[in-house]
Amino acid sequence: MAEPVYRSIIFTAKTLFKGLDLTLDVVGADNIPTEGGALLAINHTSYLDFALGGIPADMRGRRLVRFMAKDPIFKHKVAGPLMRAMKHIPVDRDAGSQAFRDGVTALKAGELVGVFPEATMSLSYDIKELKSGSIRMASAAKVPLIPMIIFGGHRILSYNTRDFSRGKQICITVGQPLVIPAGTDADAANAMLSHALKDLLAITVARYKDQSPGSPWIPQRLGGSAPTLDQAIEIEAAAREARISKKKK
Repeated sequence: MAEPVYRSIIFTAKTLFKGLDLTLDVVGADNIPTEGGALLAINHTSYLDFALGGIPADMRGRRLVRFMAKDPIFKHKVAGPLMRAMKHIPVDRDAGSQAFRDGVTALKAGELVGVFPEATMSLSYDIKELKSGSIRMASAAKVPLIPMIIFGGHRILSYNTRDFSRGKQICITVGQPLVIPAGTDADAANAMLSHALKDLLAITVARYKDQSPGSPWIPQRLGGSAPTLDQAIEIEAAAREARISKKKK
């Protein structure tokens, strides 16, 4: 299938990345199958993760990834039509069962589906608590569950960052499909995915060149000074309270 809209978006993204002189360091793209369904479980630290998360699949035979994304994006007058044209999957948090069914259907049809199991971006740049949807979808569709780490996008475009200076590095690591023993319950399987993502994150950060001691863009667990997971929860709670207070005024 030609997919002209998706292909043109990929071309535009590649052009922008080239304009930013990004160094793309991708390891493990060959863990993505060249055909058939697979679920990519990806960490989330940046607004660029949707574009960056498709790079290994594009390298692997120009495959496309159908990303699961919050429903409001699909209602945006500009982004919405593009998201639908690229056959991404809307997630309505008040009706998540439909997104689950749509994801499983896409996987069974041989698609690559990209999921951010942390649900929201991590302010700690470490792996937050995971939702179990990715585990359940991969199991229901009987497809490989592949952990994947993107690191570096948060230094360009994230919650409090807008830095389009040139020459930054993006490190991406695609892990081997997660082997979950038969009979493993969802919580235990989710813990296995979390452990795999944390290990991949450490491997990925080790390749990242700009990490002087105490760097605020490196997780504390890995030698940086980013907020800890607990501190990030407090920051998110304070921001949420501030938004609620602002709406009441």
